[in-house]
Amino acid sequence: MNGASREALAAARERLDALTDNTSVDAAKLAGELASVTALLDREVSLRRVLTDPAQAGEARAELVARLLNGQVSGETLDLVSGMVRSRWSQSRDLVDSLEELANLADLSAAQQGDTLDDVEDELFRFGRILASHTELRSALTDKAASAAAKGELLRRLLGGKADAVTERLIVRLVTHPRGRSLEGGLESLSKLAAERRNRMVATVITSVPLSDAQKQRLGAVLAKLYGRPMHLNLDVDPEVLGGILVRVGDEVIDGTIADRLTEAARRLAG
Repeated sequence: MNGASREALAAARERLDALTDNTSVDAAKLAGELASVTALLDREVSLRRVLTDPAQAGEARAELVARLLNGQVSGETLDLVSGMVRSRWSQSRDLVDSLEELANLADLSAAQQGDTLDDVEDELFRFGRILASHTELRSALTDKAASAAAKGELLRRLLGGKADAVTERLIVRLVTHPRGRSLEGGLESLSKLAAERRNRMVATVITSVPLSDAQKQRLGAVLAKLYGRPMHLNLDVDPEVLGGILVRVGDEVIDGTIADRLTEAARRLAG
C-alpha cells in the first residue's frame, strides 16, 4: 500500500483508536460490523470502485455509504466507514484491505480492554505451529471445495472454550475469508498487529529445550535493547536445533544453534 492509500489508512487508524479508547464503545461489535462491510465490498467489486472513484466527490461517496449502511450498523461504524470513503485511495482494493485491518485491530482492542491481549498473541502463534505439524488439518482449512460455514464450524469445535474469544474470531475470519492470502501469511500478519497494539515487535525463538522464566526475561530484555522496542517472544521447542538458540525478528535471523555451526563446518570441509 502506498501514497494516498497509506495516508488514508493512517487517518482511519487514528479514528479507530479514538473510538476504542472510549470504554462506552463495544470494540468487539465494532470489529464484527467492520468485518461485515469488508465482506460486502470484497464481494461487490463495482460498489467498491464507485466508493473509491476519485472523479466522485468524497461527500457524495459518504452519502452513498450512509444510504447503504444506515440501520445496518452502529453509528460508530458508519462514521468510521464514511470517513474512509471520503479519503483518496490509490486502488479500490486498498479500501477493503484497510477495512479488514481495522476489523482485526478493533478485535485486538477488545482483547486489550479485557486484559487478554498476551493470551491472544500466544494463541495465534500456537495455532500456527499446530498447522505446521498437522497437514490434514491445514488441508481441511484451505480446501477450496469446502464451504466457509463448514470450515467455521470445524474451527469452533477446535477452539471453542480452549482459546480466547478474540483469537477464535480472528482465526475464523481468516480461514473463512482468506482473500487470496496463505493461512500462514494471514496468521503472521495478525501476530504483527497484536504486537503493534502494544508497540512491540515479535521475535520467534526456537530452542532445543524450554527456556526458564528467568531466561525468557533476560532474552526479552536483550532483544528490546538491541531493537529499541519492547519485544514479544513467540517460543517454540525443536530438538533438531541441537542446543543453542534461533531467533527470528521480521526478516532478520540470529542463529546460535549447534546445528548451524555444524552445517557451517561441513560446508567449509567440503570447500
